[in-house]
Amino acid sequence: MKRTIAALLLPFLFFSFYGLNSCRNKSQKEVNKVEMDQVETIEGQIEENVYPLPTSAEVINMLQDLQVGYIFGISNPVDNANKYINSPSKALNMGVFGADLSYATLYNIQQEVINYLDAIRVLASELNMSQIYDESLYDKIKQNFDNREELVNILTTAFDNTYSYLSENDQQALALLVVGGAWVEGMYLTTHVSEAAYQIAGISKNLLEQKKSFELFLEVSKPYENDPALSDLLSKMEPVKAVYSDLSTSLTEQNIIDITKAIEVVRAQIVQ
Repeated sequence: MKRTIAALLLPFLFFSFYGLNSCRNKSQKEVNKVEMDQVETIEGQIEENVYPLPTSAEVINMLQDLQVGYIFGISNPVDNANKYINSPSKALNMGVFGADLSYATLYNIQQEVINYLDAIRVLASELNMSQIYDESLYDKIKQNFDNREELVNILTTAFDNTYSYLSENDQQALALLVVGGAWVEGMYLTTHVSEAAYQIAGISKNLLEQKKSFELFLEVSKPYENDPALSDLLSKMEPVKAVYSDLSTSLTEQNIIDITKAIEVVRAQIVQ
């Protein structure tokens, strides 16, 4: 999953460097070399540090190790797909539903998988991406319900195609909204696996690791922060930024409670 997220973010980084480079006196060849060097440097950072939501393996392994079962009703209700009326809200909640879909997939909750795939399909169609979530994808999923690894690969490919489509159509800000929505929902699921998540061993480590991915998300969003929709999301994320800015190498019970509350505030504004 780290590889996947890196592949998704790199095109956005390339376009940002390409469009914003101010070295007017350099030859185009020199500029391109600098741009590619920068991209390769950040590629290494992404590979090492970023996964904007708990990865498939991390979520399922953590919850299984802790003997935490699938919680019905914790995810964004699929009926909400019909109420998102503009492109930013649709992109954000494609990310949200993507995290919810991964959650259901890894627990092999088949009807929930279909439900969340349907919700994503509604939003994808309205964002002109219906070709990605067509009947062939349904068929592949149904044929592999008992093969979790292949199912994850199928869904990962669909998400790759989603981000690629947005990037190739000069909609990098929308692509980052998808990533941001997925990160928020992944954090929400992680902090709500129990009514007292702070009492569960392992939660603290996971939430602390997410500080790195959150900071890198903010970094790669900078070239597009003048986009109204992305700027609005970054503003909504200020409570999370405030909590994370005060953290060091360990989390207290109060830290986890504060992160949980901050995520709740952000998530409520996204899925409302």
